Amino acid sequence: MTAIATAPPIAPARARTRPWLVALFAVYLGLLVWLVLWKLEVPWVGTGARRTVKLVPFVSTAANGPSKPSEVLGNVLVFVPFGVYLGLLVPARASWRAWWRTWPRSVGLVALASVALEVAQYVLAVGSSDVSDVLANTAGGVAGLVLVAVVRLVLRGRTAAVLTGLCAVGTVVALLATAAFVASPVRYGPQPGDGQHQLRLDRSGVPPLDAPG
Repeated sequence: MTAIATAPPIAPARARTRPWLVALFAVYLGLLVWLVLWKLEVPWVGTGARRTVKLVPFVSTAANGPSKPSEVLGNVLVFVPFGVYLGLLVPARASWRAWWRTWPRSVGLVALASVALEVAQYVLAVGSSDVSDVLANTAGGVAGLVLVAVVRLVLRGRTAAVLTGLCAVGTVVALLATAAFVASPVRYGPQPGDGQHQLRLDRSGVPPLDAPG
């Protein structure tokens, strides 16, 4: 009789943590969309005049200034969890060679998510669509994927449990920080009718404060 090859079953530890990972990933995606599109403000839709596209990364152009290092770093860091969640949810590979074959698809999914957010910003007219953001986001996602791969070399079978616990802690911290920001008078991001991103204090009788640069 010919043996029928079957896919290896999911390890018990990964099977237990997978529902938690999916839930945590959903919360992260919700916060990511809210942060990127509306900068944690009440969702709104802008006008056509706000639609701008910057195709030259990082440097200044005739219509747009150069990318600020702080913004580039922020765009990298905000996508590191995306790579971590993706690396944990994709089935672990038995060898580096097998893992390497899935690498282009994983990186492509990260880049596609970033492009989707930039397209959404253009369609909704809520911010500038910038190639710099796609490159920085993708770099952050790749860093997350590499982090999971390195941790797997060290922790092996305990990787899913340990990283899921850290993701849970990070999610709680992110939700608390988001709640504190929303409750505070500080606002960052374009508003309907505004120009570029601004840092402002919404207090009666206090004029808004523009961010430096």
